[in-house]
Amino acid sequence: MTKITIFGVGLIGGSLALCFKDKPNIKVVGHSNNPESVQKYLEKEVVDEATTSIEEAALNSDFIFLCVPVGLLEDYLIKLSQLPLKKNCIITDVGSTKESITSCARSISLQNGYFIGGHPMAGSERSGVDAASSYLFENAFYVLTPDPEIPDHIYQKLEDLLTYTKSQIIKVDASTHDDIVGAISHLPHIIAVSLVNQISKYNDQNDLYERLAAGGFKDLTRIASGDPVIWRDILLNNKNILLHLLNDWQQEISKFADLLKMDDGQGVEDQFKFASDFRSKLPERRKGAISSLFDVYVDIPDHPGVIGHITSELGNRKISLKNIEIIESRGEVPGILRLSFRDEEDLENAVYVLKELSYSVHF
Repeated sequence: MTKITIFGVGLIGGSLALCFKDKPNIKVVGHSNNPESVQKYLEKEVVDEATTSIEEAALNSDFIFLCVPVGLLEDYLIKLSQLPLKKNCIITDVGSTKESITSCARSISLQNGYFIGGHPMAGSERSGVDAASSYLFENAFYVLTPDPEIPDHIYQKLEDLLTYTKSQIIKVDASTHDDIVGAISHLPHIIAVSLVNQISKYNDQNDLYERLAAGGFKDLTRIASGDPVIWRDILLNNKNILLHLLNDWQQEISKFADLLKMDDGQGVEDQFKFASDFRSKLPERRKGAISSLFDVYVDIPDHPGVIGHITSELGNRKISLKNIEIIESRGEVPGILRLSFRDEEDLENAVYVLKELSYSVHF
């Protein structure tokens, strides 16, 4: 029997648990310091067993997943290093920074165990074990950052286990991971937060900014709504790389400022063309560092029961809605309904049904 222990059974940890649970000869154990959380894991049947004891959770584990916040990873790893782990126990994590935790693992002695950094690049607007799902990682990139000293057969055991997640495994060194994820995820979050805060200051003088920002601006900056504590830890953990990236970003912004000062229309056009050409090469609808949107907009008349009709028709066809928002509905003007789905398949099925029902659908 393979024992898998998960410290921190939230969105990521809980989703991993559901990927492994009920598989042949696998037992999943969850850990939390909070007895109420332990009880919740068991009630929701996300894990087979749960405990508040680190020692009990780690005892005889073949795999240990550290799914706690980035700021706590090193503390947990140090605690585990003081325990008599099962021979060849593999410890991994799910943090979005890899160099610091990998360096910590190098500096301590794991009794009988090995550490391999991990980062499943998938997420959700929701959080906690209630949002956990066995399909969260499907078609997502799952990055592993083993040190060169890790034996090939040990690394392969972890990669083989992760096939249950249906993710695409990418093997890279920890430093390169932090460079890339810093640029494609951490930096965009900083930019989004800064942009929202800038507009917020303008709105203090004229609340029309807030009113007109609904829609496109809100979608553009949705990642600014990330958990403040989680992002505090991530950004501080990747500080040196981000300082370099922010310097590069300031140069890019300065370049635009210079083009505008010189009325260089061709220069501005070239910048947009270069960006458009590169963006067109990016993979479509693949889960990455920033979760994709699977939204559709539906024009609806301002009639009683129309929203209920749409949701009922989708429900009758087993199409799951993740979120629903009424953007506008007044008088004789058609309202706009934004429907959010969990994946591309549900989105495409919903569009087919809505068009079949003669609703006007757009993206």
